[in-house]
Amino acid sequence: MILLLIILAGGIVAVGLICLGCATLTRRRTGHSSVGRTSHGLATLAGAAAAAVYVWGALHVVGPLMEAEGGGADSSPAPACVRAGGVDQAAHVDGYRIEYLPIRLVCHLDKGGGSFTADSAPGYVAPAVLGLGLTAVALPILTAFAAEYRSRRKAPARV
Repeated sequence: MILLLIILAGGIVAVGLICLGCATLTRRRTGHSSVGRTSHGLATLAGAAAAAVYVWGALHVVGPLMEAEGGGADSSPAPACVRAGGVDQAAHVDGYRIEYLPIRLVCHLDKGGGSFTADSAPGYVAPAVLGLGLTAVALPILTAFAAEYRSRRKAPARV
């Protein structure tokens, strides 16, 4: 249920940030630095891309989760756990959970308390979300520092 909420909210956030980023990039304002506006617009688009990539990863996990929670004769152990661990290892599966960072379906083993990953998002999802998220945060900060540096450099020296 939480995963479906993440997919819905993440999709809405991604679309909203895309609209905001495009509006920021195309807006003409007097008195504001075009570099600052461009930086903020690109940061917003990077945040939108991070949300969209995370939702893409979540979509890869929701199918096996729905299959596991669907009930029926083949639902215990979860079919994704059987596919990932084989019949021998799946006989010792006592449950499963979703891990959100990185997003994946993890099967628990009753013997020894171990676990293994049944299904996960593609390998590029976690690094892409991290990189895009850091870019979304860093761009406005670096732009503000650069503007402060420029303003101090242009200011007359005090005696």
